[in-house]
Amino acid sequence: MKSTKKAYSNPEFMGSRAARPLRILSEYLEPKNRLDAEQIEDTIVFFGSARLKEGNKYYEAARELASRLTQWSKGLDPEGRRRFVVCTGGGPGIMEAANRGASEARGRNVGLTISLPQEEFVNPYVTRELEFHFHYFFMRKFWFAYLAKALVVFPGGYGTLDELFETLTLVQTKRMQKPMPIVLFGNDYWNEVINFDALVRHGTIDAKDVELMYRTDSVDEACAYLIRHLTANALSQPGAML
Repeated sequence: MKSTKKAYSNPEFMGSRAARPLRILSEYLEPKNRLDAEQIEDTIVFFGSARLKEGNKYYEAARELASRLTQWSKGLDPEGRRRFVVCTGGGPGIMEAANRGASEARGRNVGLTISLPQEEFVNPYVTRELEFHFHYFFMRKFWFAYLAKALVVFPGGYGTLDELFETLTLVQTKRMQKPMPIVLFGNDYWNEVINFDALVRHGTIDAKDVELMYRTDSVDEACAYLIRHLTANALSQPGAML
């Protein structure tokens, strides 16, 4: 008598609409298993444009900042748990720059890629064991937010703005309760693209909401700000959380 396929080994079922909850769950369990195996406790997330290439001032700044933060974080936990690991979307541009800086500092780094026609590859600097490929945008966003203890946002387009404003909303509404230092890097860009003062003038945000972000053009300032805040507010609380 021919045996019936088990449900989990039946590709027709696993690819079906009925199995969608299982596919979503797999994008939680599989990354968690690998992150635990690699002892990744938490991350510093870099967001920014995929279109800014090597030689661009923001690319080089992201590369340098990621390198410095990696050098600082590598020796923090004597038990070998990896703290404040650089994490990006794993693609080109600013993402590549940050992964590259971490790699050049001989640190592990994370890439959370997504199925997009224009970004169907992982940059070569992501640690291979920490390269993740997502189908569901919301699961990718979950892992960015869940692991992060700090956020650095370089100039970028719709995707970068989406990621920035979702995080700001979670912090502002206190749905994200952990301390979350947010650095906006590149004053000329951000001052032109988003007029936060106008939002305050029109009464759509409070003045204190602007203080949720630290704005700078300096790698030195960004690095010092992040190290100061992470040391004071996150060093004693390892692990992913919201």
